[in-house]
Amino acid sequence: MSSDAIDQALAQSGHLPGGLLQVLHGIADRLGHIPPEAIGRVAAALNLSRAEVHGVVSFYHDFRSEPPGRHVLKLCRAEACQAMGSEALAGALERRLGCKFGETSPGGAVTLEPVYCLGNCAAAPSLLLDGQLRGRLTGERLDRLVDALVAPAEERA
Repeated sequence: MSSDAIDQALAQSGHLPGGLLQVLHGIADRLGHIPPEAIGRVAAALNLSRAEVHGVVSFYHDFRSEPPGRHVLKLCRAEACQAMGSEALAGALERRLGCKFGETSPGGAVTLEPVYCLGNCAAAPSLLLDGQLRGRLTGERLDRLVDALVAPAEERA
C-alpha cells in the first residue's frame, strides 16, 4: 500500500517545479506518515539527494516517519495558553497517556504533539484533536476527552 501511495503522490505532483513539499504532503495525506522507503524513491524521482529529502521531512513538524496513533492531539504550548494553564494540562496529559510530547501512547490510541499557537488565544488553553479545535480547556474537560480517546473500541461502538 505504501508503494502505491508514493507512486500516486509522485504522479500527481512530481512533475511540478519545486514539487517536493507537494509530493511529501501527498504521501502523508495518504499514509499519515512518510515511511523510510519513500525517502529514496522520492529523491530519485525528483533528482534530489536522500539527505535533501530527509532534511525536509525532519524539518517540518507535520511530517512524521512513523504512523500516528488513532488520534492526534496537539496541545497549544504558546504564551497565551501557558498563561491560562496549558503547562499543567501538558503534564497531566503526559502522565495520563503514558507518553511524552512527540510520542504515541502505549496501545496506539493517541499521538501527543506540541503546537505553538492555534490562533484561539481568546479561548485559551486550546488544543487541536484530529483537526478539530477545542478551547477553554480545564482538567475535567481534558479528562473526559482523553477517556473517550483511550476507551476500548467495543466501548465506543
